[in-house]
Parts: sequence; C-alpha cells; structure tokens
Amino acid sequence: MNQPDHNTNDTPAPAKRPTILRRLLSHHELATLLLLLHAPIDASAKPEIPQLHEAGLIETISGDEGTSHIRLTSEGNAVLRGLGVK
Repeated sequence: MNQPDHNTNDTPAPAKRPTILRRLLSHHELATLLLLLHAPIDASAKPEIPQLHEAGLIETISGDEGTSHIRLTSEGNAVLRGLGVK
C-alpha cells in the first residue's frame, strides 16, 4: 500500500547537448568531415564550416602565427566511425 514511488528523483536530469542526429548531413558536409579526418584545414576553406561547428562536429584551433584551423571533435570522429570510415 505505502510503497515508495520510484519515479521521483531529487537529482536534476543532465542537460542534453544538441546532436547532429536532428538533421541529416549534406554530401558537402560529409566531404568536409572526410577532409578534416586527414588534416586540419583553414577556417575559411569550406562554406559548410559554420553548420558543422554549430552541430559540434568540428572545432576551431589557433595555429602558428595567429592562423585558425578547423579539426574534428570527438563527435565528428564518431560520425565517421558510424559510416565505417574510421
């Protein structure tokens, strides 16, 4: 009769990070991820960079002489692993 309610929890649920699974990647975005698999590229090299950055698949790193380069994040690597590339 007076059994504890297992559905209540005093700890808040962790915040969910947005993931790319909310939309499909375009073939241009996939090609950009493949380019980044092998080497960082210039931040202005591809028009798909802002969408991939917003999705958390890439990040900007500062290079020598104040230049910026783009590289894959762990989430970007996971997408490529899911495709069987890595």
